[in-house]
Amino acid sequence: MEDLARRFRVSSVTLRADLMQLAEQGVLVRSYGGAILPQDSNEDFPLSIKQSIHHAEKLRIGRAAAELLRPNQTLILDSGTTSAEVARAIRRSNTRPLTVITHALNIAQVFSSTPSISVIMIGGLMRHVSGSFVGPQAERSIRELHADHFFLGVDGLDLKAGLSTPDLLEAQLNAVMMQIAEEVTVVADASKLGKRSLSVISAVHNVQRVITDASADPEMVERIRQSGVVVLTV
Repeated sequence: MEDLARRFRVSSVTLRADLMQLAEQGVLVRSYGGAILPQDSNEDFPLSIKQSIHHAEKLRIGRAAAELLRPNQTLILDSGTTSAEVARAIRRSNTRPLTVITHALNIAQVFSSTPSISVIMIGGLMRHVSGSFVGPQAERSIRELHADHFFLGVDGLDLKAGLSTPDLLEAQLNAVMMQIAEEVTVVADASKLGKRSLSVISAVHNVQRVITDASADPEMVERIRQSGVVVLTV
């Protein structure tokens, strides 16, 4: 924020007001300490940027997801900042014991000091932008496991195009994760609804539920429900 203020020779108060107005017009997306251009669903931003976007909504989604769990269950947590809020909500809850399967370093780190939650870390080729492991080795490892729940973060949810993410290998691994889970829950803030990204994971009707925030377009929510998917807005 200070760098932008110096560059454009305005006060921080003026800059903050201008950024807020541009965000309301859809020209940019506010983030902690500044703003970024609207996210291209085919581009994967680093977690350090994504974690500050729609943060309050992700917190609510995380809490709602954690409430679905019961003791002694096994769950898969996808990479990404919304999944990280699910992980933090699980850590704060009293649902114990649990087993978490993940391919994401940021998710594993959340539970590093919680011995009552066992963590199975999936290895493979690391994607530096997300700190997650993908590729054939990761897919072989996940096929040997079984989970009660899979919480899937996506960059796009479109009823025609399906669930999507920018990275092909991430999409392929997510598809395998769906196959080994009894229930699949998409965790995505409202900005992801109606969007399409490069790599398709699955059709929307293959998941049991979607947890999104209350600002989601009611018409879009109803269309998802009509496809047979439960939608929770928080």
